[in-house]
Amino acid sequence: MSKVKEQWGLPEGMTSCHTAVWHGKYVFEGHVPARLINKFLADPPEGSFGLTVPGMPDGSPGMYRGGEFEPYNVYLLLSGGDYRFYTRIEKPEDD
Repeated sequence: MSKVKEQWGLPEGMTSCHTAVWHGKYVFEGHVPARLINKFLADPPEGSFGLTVPGMPDGSPGMYRGGEFEPYNVYLLLSGGDYRFYTRIEKPEDD
């Protein structure tokens, strides 16, 4: 998977355990909530090529086991190897 991450130019520190490529055009790295993937695909911000949730936050989809929730950030992946804040997840997601 490191070759795939490298091919897409994912910035150092912005990777996770899962990488999904959509139609060879966009990449979604880590435990990105499905609703945010759908929102992104409906209207991708100019100059971007995907979303990432670095690491494996306890509150992210597939990592939340109930109990206390730990908020986490989602970042927009930008062409040229940069990234910027996209949104903060403050409560558990269904998917």
